[in-house]
Amino acid sequence: MNRELIESPEYGSETDALLKMLADAPELDGDPYEALLLDREDLPDPALAGHPDPRVSLDDLTIELPGRRLEARVYRYATQPRPIVLWLHGGGFVGGHLRDIEYATSGIAANGNVTVVSLNYRLAPENPYPAGLHDTYETLQWIHEHTAELNGDGRIVIGGQSAGAALAAGTCLLARDEGTPLPDRQVLCYPTLDLHPDEDWHEWYAPTNDPTAVPLQADSLAGLPPTLILAAGRDSLRPDAIAYASRLTEAGIPTKLVEYADTMHAFLNFPAALSAGRHAVELIGADLRATFSAPRA
Repeated sequence: MNRELIESPEYGSETDALLKMLADAPELDGDPYEALLLDREDLPDPALAGHPDPRVSLDDLTIELPGRRLEARVYRYATQPRPIVLWLHGGGFVGGHLRDIEYATSGIAANGNVTVVSLNYRLAPENPYPAGLHDTYETLQWIHEHTAELNGDGRIVIGGQSAGAALAAGTCLLARDEGTPLPDRQVLCYPTLDLHPDEDWHEWYAPTNDPTAVPLQADSLAGLPPTLILAAGRDSLRPDAIAYASRLTEAGIPTKLVEYADTMHAFLNFPAALSAGRHAVELIGADLRATFSAPRA
C-alpha cells in the first residue's frame, strides 16, 4: 500500500474552531424525521462550504432510469472529450445534496481536467438500502451508455464522500459480481464501509451485512479498480478507511491511502473553514491527472 500522512499546523486549530461552532448551533426539537426533512432544506453556508470553481461550466441533468428520474449536475472544465467522474455526496444515507459539495465537485473537475457528474441519489428512510446503491449502479451504467453525449472519452471514475464513498465502493463490488463494466478508478473519501449499529442512520438505511452495503464484509476484494482512499485523523470512521486500503492491497489492487492528520470527518464539506478540504480537492485532481496522464487543459 502507498500510504501518505499530510500534516499542517492549522489543521487542528481550524477543526477545533469549526467543531465548537457546530456544537453551539441550536438543535431542532421534535420528531427526528421532521427534523431531518427540515435539515435537508438547509442551503449550504458559503462561509463554510465555499463556492463553485469559476473555471468550470455547470449544467443540470436529468437521468432517466427505470421508474424514476434522478437529478444530477455536470461540471466541465475542458471542451475536448475527457474522463467522466461520477461523484456521490455524503449525508449518512439520509441527508445531503449535490449543492452541499460544489466546491469539491467543481474543483475536482478543474484540477483533474475531468468532467464530474454529481448525483442526487434516493435517501432513507423513504428509500432504504438498496435504493441508493441501485441509483448509483444504474447511473454508472447510464454514463457508459451516454458517454458521447457527456463529451466523455470512455474512461470513468467513481467516487464520493462518507456515505457516498460507501455507495461508490458497493457499486464497484456489484459491477464486478454482475460482470458489468467497472470504473477505471475509485476515490473513497472518509468512507463508511463496515457495520456501525450505533450510528443514527443504521436502522433507517441498512441493517444488513450485505457487502454492497458494508464492503468490508465482502469475502474478496479481488478484481476491483485501482483506488485512492482519503482518511481523517479525528474521524471515528478512520479504521474503515485503513482496513479497506489494507484489504485492497492484499487483494493485489493498486491502492493509495492519504490521511489528513488532526482534521475531522466530512472535511471536504467545509473548505472555506478547513484548509485540509481545499488541499484534498487539489490532491484528488492531481491524482486524476496522473491516472490519465494528461496535462491540464
